[in-house]
Amino acid sequence: MPATICLAFTGASGMPYGVRLLECLLAAGCRVQLLYSQVAQIVARQEIGLELPARASEARASLQQRYATLPGTLEVYGREEWFAPLASGSNPPDAMVVCPCSMGTLAAIAQGLASRLIERAADVVLKEGRKLVLVPRETPLSAIHLENMLRLSRAGAVILPPNPGFYHHPRHVEDMVDFVVARILDQLQVRHTLLQRWGEAEPAR
Repeated sequence: MPATICLAFTGASGMPYGVRLLECLLAAGCRVQLLYSQVAQIVARQEIGLELPARASEARASLQQRYATLPGTLEVYGREEWFAPLASGSNPPDAMVVCPCSMGTLAAIAQGLASRLIERAADVVLKEGRKLVLVPRETPLSAIHLENMLRLSRAGAVILPPNPGFYHHPRHVEDMVDFVVARILDQLQVRHTLLQRWGEAEPAR
C-alpha cells in the first residue's frame, strides 16, 4: 500500500517548501491528506501566487487538476472537518509533516491543544507513535520557541528547520528548496532523486 502522509501548511514564510513537498509526495505515489490554515492561504498567495480556496472541496478540485499527471492521490480537508480520518487515532496517517510550521502552530502542538484539525492531527500522530516532522521557519528563535521545540523533540517529533546546505553548489532558489525537501522525504522514507548525496559521484552535466 502507498504511504499515507498528512501534510499541513501553516502561516509561516516558506510556502515554496510545502508546495514542492506536496508535488514530490504525489510524484512518489503517496496518498496525501492536505490541511492548511487561514493564514497559509495569505502566505501562499503572497509568496508563490497560489490561490488556496477557503472551501476544501474547491481546493481539492483545483489541486487535483494541477497534479493530475502524478500517480499519487490527494485529499483536502477543512480546518474543522472533525470527521476526517486523521482526526481519530483509529485511522491515523503513516506520518505527518507541518511545512512550513508557524511558531503559533508549533506552540499549540507542544501544549497538546487541538482547537483546529491541524493540531488535532498532530496530536493523533504523536500519541499513536507515528512520525511527526515540523519545519519551523523563524529567526531568531526566542527561549519560548526553543523550549517548545525541545518539548516536542522529547515527545518524539522531528524538528527540521529549513536550513539549506551549500556543498552541492546550488545555482537557483529551487535547488535550495529541493535540498530541504529532500531532507523531509528522507525522514518519511520516501524515495527521491532531488539531489546528489554526500560521498556520491557528481552526475555529469
